[in-house]
Amino acid sequence: MNKNRIFNVLLTGAFVIAVPLFASAQKANWQNLDLKTDSTFGISTEKAYKELLKGKKSTKVIVAVNDGGVDAMHEDLKRIMWVNAKEIAGNGKDDDKNGYIDDIHGWNFIGGPKESVNFETLELTRLVRRDQARFANTTDANVAEKDKKDWEAFKSMRADLEKQLAEAKQGLAGISGFKNALDGVVKKIGKENPTAEDFKNFKPANDIETRIQGVMLQQLASGSFKDFYENQIQEGVDYYTRQAKYNLNLDYNPRAIVGDNPDNPKEKFYGNNDVTGPDAMHGSHVAGIIAADRTNNIGIIGVADNVAIMGVRCTPNGDERDKDVANGIRYAVDNGAKVINMSFGKAYSWDKAIVNDAMKYAASKDVLIVQAAGNENKDIDTENNFPNHKDLDEKTIASWITVGASGPKDDETLKASFSNFGKTQVDVFAPGVKIHSTVPGSKYKDLDGTSMASPVVAGLAGLIRSYYPKLSAAQVKEIIVKSVTKVNHNVSYKKSDDENAENVSVPFSDLCISGGVVNAYEALKLAATYSGKSSAK
Repeated sequence: MNKNRIFNVLLTGAFVIAVPLFASAQKANWQNLDLKTDSTFGISTEKAYKELLKGKKSTKVIVAVNDGGVDAMHEDLKRIMWVNAKEIAGNGKDDDKNGYIDDIHGWNFIGGPKESVNFETLELTRLVRRDQARFANTTDANVAEKDKKDWEAFKSMRADLEKQLAEAKQGLAGISGFKNALDGVVKKIGKENPTAEDFKNFKPANDIETRIQGVMLQQLASGSFKDFYENQIQEGVDYYTRQAKYNLNLDYNPRAIVGDNPDNPKEKFYGNNDVTGPDAMHGSHVAGIIAADRTNNIGIIGVADNVAIMGVRCTPNGDERDKDVANGIRYAVDNGAKVINMSFGKAYSWDKAIVNDAMKYAASKDVLIVQAAGNENKDIDTENNFPNHKDLDEKTIASWITVGASGPKDDETLKASFSNFGKTQVDVFAPGVKIHSTVPGSKYKDLDGTSMASPVVAGLAGLIRSYYPKLSAAQVKEIIVKSVTKVNHNVSYKKSDDENAENVSVPFSDLCISGGVVNAYEALKLAATYSGKSSAK
């Protein structure tokens, strides 16, 4: 699963340390602010509410969050969760005869009778495992002519897996070493939550402690020790542990938990009704960006003021399976969603065709899909990122928006350093840096990623569809793309994740089809001009 980017990797001496992507603080709710009024490159949502929507009526729209889980009991989400009125909660029956028992707030396609999948392998791992069995006794010398293409693909994937696993193990060793050294320094300081002044007064006993002191003085200049330790160091350890132990481990396969036949793409009725699952941080954060309660005077405010969030759990901590993605899309469509947010993606696909068919189905039912572009700082015109527009019909593409992530400043840093891009594959950019939103346990957290940019656009799509319900999915996309704030300057980014890589400077218009950042105010103004096709009630 192409989740939010938590940290960058930087080699420092013997250690790999986690460094925040954006250390400076951002205004809360900055994604909804206005560039001219607030000097922050948000999407002008609040301006739209004040000047365009005040006093207007809207129709409730269902927005599906196809993700890793949503905390339906969160203080800022519980009022806006979709409730299946045709289902009687807890009676163990499929009251609405849709094939899913007790699907009150949605459905979990990666759950089983007793538990749900949390960690999963990458698609790369699954493909290597499959082909490793197929080519068990094959060499370059004896490969059959008909198998040569698949054999070469397998060797390439196996090399990629081995490379990623080696990097994960190196990263885990490095950041674990840094953590252990930092723990030792903190123990000497004698405070659980030391300040910059405490580190300044600390007397290092060796070179390692000197490096720890330098790093911490830099980090604590813009944040607290607790935040850095939990959100960077511990997250880093957890990230590399997940990669080495689960994502890239050929011997790990949790699918038995679900109890389906993963090789049967036609199977639809499996899973359970637990839309939260074992780790709902990502999906809850996404849901809050879209529609966190704007009326309760607590927490945050979402983009859309009259939508219901449907939870569709189809993405684990690892890569989602194409079967689950396809079934998740179809479930959302069949149960009334008009917008589907998909903040996920992967470098390999097991069965692209079944996802394509689900995308076409959504388009045929007038449902708009919004997808995150990915967080590898890659050009997805040339690099694979699944799902993608390639080999799909124009009607389907017209009902699908792919979103890159932007930052708060209208300067060369506007492209988020991690964001994928593509002049033909990415439609728009939207705020995705240090976005403050809901996480499980009625808590809140800042996260970075195109995973955060996508729900900004999904929220905008839901907002447009609620005030202009006669507009089609394709028209809503057209409005969002046409109404962007054009960026008429260059942006810079590193050509690779290597800290020593050179910066390149390119016109922002080279990064996406629209050449701009979405703008709610301008989108709603444009929607109003479609008077012959739709009008606000």
